[in-house]
Amino acid sequence: MALACLAQPKQAPKRVEPDFPPHKIVGNIYYVGSQSFASYLITTSQGHIVINSCLQYLVPRIKANIEKLGFRFKDVKFLLTSESHADHIAGCDPFLKETGASLYVMNGDDRIVSQGGAGDFAYKMFWEPCKVSRVLNDFDRVVLGDVTMVARHTPGHTPGATTWLIQTREGGKLYSVAIVASLNVNRDYKLIGNTRYPQIADDYRRSFAILKPLTADVFLGAHGSDHQMQQKYARIGRGPNPYIDPRALPAYVAEREKAFLAAFAVQQRQQQ
Repeated sequence: MALACLAQPKQAPKRVEPDFPPHKIVGNIYYVGSQSFASYLITTSQGHIVINSCLQYLVPRIKANIEKLGFRFKDVKFLLTSESHADHIAGCDPFLKETGASLYVMNGDDRIVSQGGAGDFAYKMFWEPCKVSRVLNDFDRVVLGDVTMVARHTPGHTPGATTWLIQTREGGKLYSVAIVASLNVNRDYKLIGNTRYPQIADDYRRSFAILKPLTADVFLGAHGSDHQMQQKYARIGRGPNPYIDPRALPAYVAEREKAFLAAFAVQQRQQQ
């Protein structure tokens, strides 16, 4: 499962990122990102919330996608993030300037975001620094209009990686939704003896311990490929909502934990 943390936002993108049709996922939750880089719109009675501004050059596409769905970009009140990698947050400066939204970031990622990528433990990917309006902690709530979102601190991939929990209604039914931060161990991550992130392995373990007991009717990932977005999108309108699948979250978490344990075992052997 590849992770797409690719381009430095102050440079031209290394490849043209394909568009993806904006679409309703369930209830008041919509997909507005590109093919690889996930961005979610949550609409409320008092304005809207977006998770992930993505790379800077994708912000106009996110805006266009929101407006194609019939909503106003300027009505976005809060910008949230999954993690402090460029592919999720590098567009924060133009996004905030155009919408006037407030940026909320989990403790552990807030300094990286506010410094424009400086100080990241693994990468040198930079963007315009962004003012963080609120630093979140585990179980903090973000409330707007008739929507309440719960932030769970699920670190490892980044120190402040964040999983978002929300409930939504569709067809008279209440559905639980989990928008999960990446659990990938990137190819160049050092899990043992990492002086820049000493607790990285323990953080991954903590996150798996948090996520394994969770249940969700709808699982969404930090990248569309995490939740097989293309396959699910192709099935929309051909039967039951393909996004509603309580088996998807535990399957993803189990697969990612297995990959983490394998990567840790390899690095342990290399230390011997």
